[in-house]
Amino acid sequence: MTGWLLESDPALRWQVQRDLVGAPEEVWRATRALVGGEGFGARLLAAQGSDGMWAGGAFFPAGFDGKEEGQPWTATTWSLTSLREWGVDAAVLEGTAELLAAGCRWEYQGLPYWGGEVDCCINSWTLANGVWLGVDVRGIADWFVEHQLEDGGWNCEWVEGSTRSSFHSTLNSLKGLLAHEVATGGTVETRAARVRGEEYLLARRLCRRLSTQEVVGEWVGRFRSPFRWGYSVLNAMDYFREAGRKDPRMAEAVEMIRTARQADGTWLQGGRHPGRVWFEVDVDEGEPSKWLTFYALRVLKWWES
Repeated sequence: MTGWLLESDPALRWQVQRDLVGAPEEVWRATRALVGGEGFGARLLAAQGSDGMWAGGAFFPAGFDGKEEGQPWTATTWSLTSLREWGVDAAVLEGTAELLAAGCRWEYQGLPYWGGEVDCCINSWTLANGVWLGVDVRGIADWFVEHQLEDGGWNCEWVEGSTRSSFHSTLNSLKGLLAHEVATGGTVETRAARVRGEEYLLARRLCRRLSTQEVVGEWVGRFRSPFRWGYSVLNAMDYFREAGRKDPRMAEAVEMIRTARQADGTWLQGGRHPGRVWFEVDVDEGEPSKWLTFYALRVLKWWES
Protein backbone atom coordinates (compact mmCIF):
# COMPACT_ATOMS: atom_id res chain seq x y z
CA MET A 1 0.00 0.00 0.00
CA THR A 2 2.75 2.49 0.88
CA GLY A 3 4.42 1.76 -2.47
CA TRP A 4 1.23 2.83 -4.28
CA LEU A 5 0.97 5.95 -2.15
CA LEU A 6 4.61 6.88 -2.74
CA GLU A 7 3.96 6.90 -6.50
CA SER A 8 2.33 10.30 -6.20
CA ASP A 9 2.88 14.03 -6.50
CA PRO A 10 5.47 15.44 -4.07
CA ALA A 11 2.60 17.25 -2.28
CA LEU A 12 1.38 13.87 -1.05
CA ARG A 13 4.59 11.85 -1.21
CA TRP A 14 6.46 13.79 1.48
CA GLN A 15 3.58 13.33 3.91
CA VAL A 16 3.47 9.59 3.23
CA GLN A 17 7.21 9.44 3.88
CA ARG A 18 6.93 11.37 7.14
CA ASP A 19 3.69 10.04 8.61
CA LEU A 20 3.36 6.46 7.32
CA VAL A 21 6.80 5.25 6.29
CA GLY A 22 8.76 6.93 9.06
CA ALA A 23 11.46 8.10 6.66
CA PRO A 24 14.40 10.11 8.06
CA GLU A 25 13.69 13.83 8.29
CA GLU A 26 16.22 14.70 5.61
CA VAL A 27 14.37 12.41 3.19
CA TRP A 28 10.86 13.78 3.62
CA ARG A 29 12.12 17.36 3.82
CA ALA A 30 13.93 16.92 0.51
CA THR A 31 10.70 15.69 -1.06
CA ARG A 32 8.74 18.52 0.51
CA ALA A 33 11.16 21.03 -0.98
CA LEU A 34 10.14 19.78 -4.43
CA VAL A 35 6.50 20.84 -4.02
CA GLY A 36 7.10 24.46 -5.00
CA GLY A 37 9.05 23.53 -8.11
CA GLU A 38 7.18 20.66 -9.72
CA GLY A 39 3.81 18.95 -9.90
CA PHE A 40 0.71 20.40 -8.26
CA GLY A 41 2.57 23.12 -6.38
CA ALA A 42 4.42 24.44 -9.39
CA ARG A 43 1.27 24.42 -11.53
CA LEU A 44 -0.71 26.39 -8.98
CA LEU A 45 2.11 28.86 -8.35
CA ALA A 46 2.31 29.47 -12.10
CA ALA A 47 -1.34 30.59 -12.06
CA GLN A 48 -0.68 33.43 -9.60
CA GLY A 49 -1.15 36.90 -11.03
CA SER A 50 1.31 39.78 -10.81
CA ASP A 51 -1.05 41.36 -8.28
CA GLY A 52 -0.47 38.44 -5.90
CA MET A 53 -3.96 37.05 -6.47
CA TRP A 54 -5.28 33.98 -8.20
CA ALA A 55 -8.13 34.42 -10.69
CA GLY A 56 -8.32 38.10 -9.77
CA GLY A 57 -10.37 37.63 -6.60
CA ALA A 58 -10.20 37.01 -2.87
CA PHE A 59 -12.72 34.20 -2.41
CA PHE A 60 -14.38 34.14 -5.82
CA PRO A 61 -12.72 34.60 -9.21
CA ALA A 62 -13.16 37.97 -10.88
CA GLY A 63 -16.41 38.14 -12.79
CA PHE A 64 -18.07 35.29 -10.90
CA ASP A 65 -21.84 35.73 -11.19
CA GLY A 66 -23.01 32.70 -9.23
CA LYS A 67 -24.60 31.03 -12.26
CA GLU A 68 -22.10 28.23 -12.85
CA GLU A 69 -22.36 24.88 -11.14
CA GLY A 70 -20.77 24.71 -7.73
CA GLN A 71 -18.30 26.92 -5.92
CA PRO A 72 -15.23 27.98 -7.94
CA TRP A 73 -12.02 26.84 -6.26
CA THR A 74 -9.64 29.04 -8.26
CA ALA A 75 -9.45 32.31 -6.33
CA THR A 76 -6.79 33.47 -3.88
CA THR A 77 -8.02 31.98 -0.60
CA TRP A 78 -8.48 28.50 -2.02
CA SER A 79 -5.14 28.62 -3.85
CA LEU A 80 -3.20 29.73 -0.78
CA THR A 81 -4.90 27.07 1.32
CA SER A 82 -3.93 24.34 -1.14
CA LEU A 83 -0.32 25.48 -1.31
CA ARG A 84 -0.08 25.63 2.47
CA GLU A 85 -1.65 22.21 2.95
CA TRP A 86 0.64 20.72 0.29
CA GLY A 87 3.65 21.94 2.25
CA VAL A 88 4.99 24.73 0.06
CA ASP A 89 7.61 26.79 1.91
CA ALA A 90 6.27 30.27 2.66
CA ALA A 91 9.52 31.72 1.31
CA VAL A 92 8.46 30.65 -2.17
CA LEU A 93 5.61 33.17 -1.88
CA GLU A 94 7.81 36.08 -0.82
CA GLY A 95 6.00 39.36 -1.46
CA THR A 96 2.56 37.77 -1.79
CA ALA A 97 1.35 38.87 1.65
CA GLU A 98 2.30 42.47 0.91
CA LEU A 99 0.64 42.44 -2.50
CA LEU A 100 -2.58 41.10 -1.01
CA ALA A 101 -2.49 43.69 1.77
CA ALA A 102 -2.13 46.43 -0.80
CA GLY A 103 -4.61 45.36 -3.44
CA CYS A 104 -6.84 42.45 -2.47
CA ARG A 105 -10.29 43.07 -0.99
CA TRP A 106 -13.03 40.70 0.05
CA GLU A 107 -16.11 40.48 -2.13
CA TYR A 108 -18.07 41.18 1.07
CA GLN A 109 -18.13 44.97 1.50
CA GLY A 110 -14.64 45.40 0.08
CA LEU A 111 -12.98 44.64 3.41
CA PRO A 112 -9.14 44.41 3.52
CA TYR A 113 -7.89 40.90 2.86
CA TRP A 114 -5.84 40.26 6.00
CA GLY A 115 -8.53 41.71 8.23
CA GLY A 116 -10.88 38.85 7.41
CA GLU A 117 -14.64 39.17 6.89
CA VAL A 118 -17.81 37.75 8.48
CA ASP A 119 -17.72 34.09 7.39
CA CYS A 120 -16.20 31.68 9.94
CA CYS A 121 -14.75 29.33 7.34
CA ILE A 122 -13.25 32.13 5.24
CA ASN A 123 -11.73 33.67 8.36
CA SER A 124 -10.33 30.29 9.38
CA TRP A 125 -8.45 29.80 6.11
CA THR A 126 -7.27 33.42 6.20
CA LEU A 127 -6.02 33.00 9.77
CA ALA A 128 -4.08 29.83 8.87
CA ASN A 129 -2.72 31.30 5.63
CA GLY A 130 -1.78 34.52 7.39
CA VAL A 131 0.36 32.91 10.09
CA TRP A 132 1.95 30.70 7.42
CA LEU A 133 2.99 33.80 5.43
CA GLY A 134 4.06 35.71 8.54
CA VAL A 135 1.18 38.20 8.61
CA ASP A 136 -0.09 39.67 11.88
CA VAL A 137 -3.60 38.22 11.93
CA ARG A 138 -4.24 38.43 15.67
CA GLY A 139 -7.41 40.36 14.93
CA ILE A 140 -8.90 37.36 13.14
CA ALA A 141 -7.94 35.02 15.98
CA ASP A 142 -9.68 37.34 18.44
CA TRP A 143 -12.70 37.45 16.12
CA PHE A 144 -13.26 33.74 16.73
CA VAL A 145 -13.37 34.29 20.48
CA GLU A 146 -15.90 37.08 20.03
CA HIS A 147 -18.10 35.07 17.64
CA GLN A 148 -18.16 31.70 19.37
CA LEU A 149 -21.77 30.68 19.95
CA GLU A 150 -23.31 29.67 23.27
CA ASP A 151 -23.18 25.96 22.42
CA GLY A 152 -19.42 26.18 21.94
CA GLY A 153 -19.13 26.05 18.17
CA TRP A 154 -19.43 28.41 15.23
CA ASN A 155 -21.79 28.88 12.29
CA CYS A 156 -21.10 30.87 9.13
CA GLU A 157 -24.80 31.76 9.13
CA TRP A 158 -24.49 33.73 12.39
CA VAL A 159 -24.66 36.91 10.34
CA GLU A 160 -28.14 35.76 9.20
CA GLY A 161 -29.18 35.24 12.82
CA SER A 162 -28.29 31.60 13.41
CA THR A 163 -27.54 30.80 17.05
CA ARG A 164 -26.84 27.06 16.63
CA SER A 165 -23.44 25.86 15.57
CA SER A 166 -22.58 23.91 12.43
CA PHE A 167 -20.31 20.85 12.23
CA HIS A 168 -18.72 22.26 9.07
CA SER A 169 -18.12 25.77 10.42
CA THR A 170 -16.90 24.50 13.78
CA LEU A 171 -14.32 22.13 12.30
CA ASN A 172 -12.98 24.77 9.93
CA SER A 173 -12.80 27.31 12.75
CA LEU A 174 -10.86 24.84 14.89
CA LYS A 175 -8.36 24.26 12.11
CA GLY A 176 -7.63 27.97 11.83
CA LEU A 177 -7.28 28.41 15.57
CA LEU A 178 -4.94 25.41 15.77
CA ALA A 179 -2.73 26.77 12.99
CA HIS A 180 -2.58 30.11 14.81
CA GLU A 181 -1.78 28.40 18.10
CA VAL A 182 0.98 26.25 16.63
CA ALA A 183 2.58 29.29 14.98
CA THR A 184 2.24 31.82 17.80
CA GLY A 185 1.22 29.99 20.96
CA GLY A 186 -2.17 31.71 20.83
CA THR A 187 -3.68 33.52 23.80
CA VAL A 188 -5.49 32.30 26.88
CA GLU A 189 -8.76 33.25 25.18
CA THR A 190 -8.07 31.63 21.80
CA ARG A 191 -6.81 28.42 23.41
CA ALA A 192 -9.93 28.23 25.58
CA ALA A 193 -12.14 28.86 22.56
CA ARG A 194 -10.49 26.01 20.69
CA VAL A 195 -11.05 23.58 23.57
CA ARG A 196 -14.72 24.63 23.80
CA GLY A 197 -15.09 24.07 20.06
CA GLU A 198 -13.58 20.61 20.34
CA GLU A 199 -16.05 19.80 23.09
CA TYR A 200 -18.92 20.81 20.80
CA LEU A 201 -17.89 18.06 18.36
CA LEU A 202 -16.90 15.50 20.98
CA ALA A 203 -20.19 15.82 22.85
CA ARG A 204 -21.83 14.82 19.58
CA ARG A 205 -19.38 11.95 19.01
CA LEU A 206 -18.27 13.73 15.82
CA CYS A 207 -21.37 12.53 14.00
CA ARG A 208 -24.63 12.79 16.00
CA ARG A 209 -27.18 15.36 17.06
CA LEU A 210 -26.98 16.15 20.75
CA SER A 211 -30.76 16.33 21.09
CA THR A 212 -31.87 13.10 19.38
CA GLN A 213 -28.58 11.19 18.99
CA GLU A 214 -29.40 10.72 15.30
CA VAL A 215 -26.58 10.85 12.76
CA VAL A 216 -26.59 14.44 11.51
CA GLY A 217 -26.40 13.48 7.84
CA GLU A 218 -24.96 11.03 5.33
CA TRP A 219 -22.15 13.49 4.71
CA VAL A 220 -20.40 12.60 7.98
CA GLY A 221 -19.39 9.27 6.42
CA ARG A 222 -18.89 10.52 2.87
CA PHE A 223 -15.18 11.12 2.34
CA ARG A 224 -14.36 13.60 -0.40
CA SER A 225 -10.97 14.79 -1.55
CA PRO A 226 -9.95 17.57 -1.43
CA PHE A 227 -11.79 18.18 1.85
CA ARG A 228 -12.54 21.83 0.90
CA TRP A 229 -15.08 23.22 3.42
CA GLY A 230 -16.91 19.94 3.96
CA TYR A 231 -17.22 18.03 7.20
CA SER A 232 -16.69 14.29 7.54
CA VAL A 233 -15.55 12.14 10.43
CA LEU A 234 -12.30 11.54 8.52
CA ASN A 235 -11.69 15.28 8.20
CA ALA A 236 -12.54 15.75 11.88
CA MET A 237 -10.32 12.90 13.05
CA ASP A 238 -7.41 14.25 11.02
CA TYR A 239 -7.85 17.55 12.88
CA PHE A 240 -7.85 15.84 16.28
CA ARG A 241 -4.77 13.87 15.25
CA GLU A 242 -2.97 17.11 14.46
CA ALA A 243 -4.20 18.62 17.71
CA GLY A 244 -2.95 15.56 19.59
CA ARG A 245 -6.20 14.91 21.42
CA LYS A 246 -7.60 11.39 21.80
CA ASP A 247 -10.96 10.87 23.44
CA PRO A 248 -13.17 7.77 23.87
CA ARG A 249 -16.04 9.70 22.29
CA MET A 250 -14.24 9.40 18.94
CA ALA A 251 -14.62 5.62 18.82
CA GLU A 252 -17.72 5.59 16.62
CA ALA A 253 -16.10 7.94 14.12
CA VAL A 254 -13.01 5.74 13.97
CA GLU A 255 -15.18 2.70 13.29
CA MET A 256 -16.89 4.55 10.43
CA ILE A 257 -13.46 5.15 8.90
CA ARG A 258 -12.47 1.50 9.33
CA THR A 259 -15.74 0.30 7.79
CA ALA A 260 -15.16 2.40 4.66
CA ARG A 261 -11.93 0.56 3.91
CA GLN A 262 -12.12 -1.60 0.80
CA ALA A 263 -10.94 -5.19 0.52
CA ASP A 264 -7.76 -4.01 -1.24
CA GLY A 265 -6.96 -1.66 1.65
CA THR A 266 -7.95 1.57 -0.11
CA TRP A 267 -10.62 4.20 0.53
CA LEU A 268 -12.79 5.36 -2.36
CA GLN A 269 -13.38 8.90 -3.54
CA GLY A 270 -16.81 9.97 -2.31
CA GLY A 271 -17.17 12.63 -5.00
CA ARG A 272 -15.48 15.94 -5.61
CA HIS A 273 -17.09 19.18 -4.48
CA PRO A 274 -18.44 20.60 -7.76
CA GLY A 275 -16.93 23.76 -9.17
CA ARG A 276 -14.25 25.25 -11.37
CA VAL A 277 -10.64 24.23 -10.60
CA TRP A 278 -7.21 25.00 -12.05
CA PHE A 279 -6.64 21.24 -12.38
CA GLU A 280 -7.77 18.05 -10.67
CA VAL A 281 -5.64 16.62 -7.88
CA ASP A 282 -7.59 13.43 -7.15
CA VAL A 283 -9.59 10.71 -8.87
CA ASP A 284 -13.23 10.56 -9.94
CA GLU A 285 -15.99 9.41 -7.61
CA GLY A 286 -15.89 5.72 -6.80
CA GLU A 287 -12.20 5.25 -7.62
CA PRO A 288 -9.49 4.45 -5.02
CA SER A 289 -8.14 7.76 -3.73
CA LYS A 290 -4.52 8.04 -2.68
CA TRP A 291 -5.27 11.16 -0.65
CA LEU A 292 -8.17 9.63 1.27
CA THR A 293 -6.29 6.39 1.78
CA PHE A 294 -3.37 8.35 3.19
CA TYR A 295 -5.57 10.39 5.55
CA ALA A 296 -7.37 7.30 6.78
CA LEU A 297 -4.22 5.27 7.33
CA ARG A 298 -2.58 8.20 9.13
CA VAL A 299 -5.58 8.62 11.42
CA LEU A 300 -5.79 4.90 12.20
CA LYS A 301 -2.03 4.67 12.84
CA TRP A 302 -2.29 7.56 15.29
CA TRP A 303 -5.43 6.23 16.97
CA GLU A 304 -3.99 2.76 17.45
CA SER A 305 -0.56 3.91 18.63
